[in-house]
Amino acid sequence: MSKTHRWVVKAGSKMVCEGGPLLIRAWMQQVSLLRKKHNVEVIWVTSGAIAWATERTDFDRPKRTLPQKQALSAIGQPLIMDQYNIALQATGLLGSQVLLTASDIKNSVRSRNLHNTLSELLRWKVIPILNENDAVSTEEIQFGDNDSLASQVAIMMRAERLILLTDVDGLYEADPKRHPQAKRIAYRQRLSAKDHAMAKHNSKASIGTGGMRSKLLAAGRACHQGIVTHLVRGDWPNNLLEIAAGRALGTQIGGRLVAPL
Repeated sequence: MSKTHRWVVKAGSKMVCEGGPLLIRAWMQQVSLLRKKHNVEVIWVTSGAIAWATERTDFDRPKRTLPQKQALSAIGQPLIMDQYNIALQATGLLGSQVLLTASDIKNSVRSRNLHNTLSELLRWKVIPILNENDAVSTEEIQFGDNDSLASQVAIMMRAERLILLTDVDGLYEADPKRHPQAKRIAYRQRLSAKDHAMAKHNSKASIGTGGMRSKLLAAGRACHQGIVTHLVRGDWPNNLLEIAAGRALGTQIGGRLVAPL
């Protein structure tokens, strides 16, 4: 039997909300094919619960209290999970919801329990759908963003790759919105201080809490543990399958330049 590969894939809020059910279904079709054709098991991390609830409730205020954010999360979580379940069922797969706070990974007992649960789900060929449990999170027990959550789960579960699906084509030498001639960086063996400084200056997420800075922090953490990270546009056709086939998309950070599985 061929070797089993493990990936953690994180979908950002903007991609989830703007792509909607059609994009979610396309992603889950790829997840199914990754397992069938490439023996890749996927742990999926999703954002978008608060943004999805905001659209459904018309609760569009520039400033929100913590209880308001938690209430929106409680509304949005089942809505977004419904979309993943419908998409997975169309491929014959089953999904599972796992909501986490930062303390679930920091605490040794809960971290071990989480590892065991995710491992068992993967053995059952069930797709874990992870998200931060914003309905109960406070500043003291937050990951901060799902990029951080994804990288920590990738490290804990000893994943080979961390795929961050975003709304840009990858990491650029400069902000492409301000500098249209800026070139996309296809590969970095490791991130430099200049990369982080540029991302900090240019990073501002219109939806969600992330941005390029949080993605580079997550990539750097994963790279330090030997996990290859890909920053890829989320709505690029067959993006996950293209990576599995060895085609360079977006920006790869760490490892050798991507090779087919």
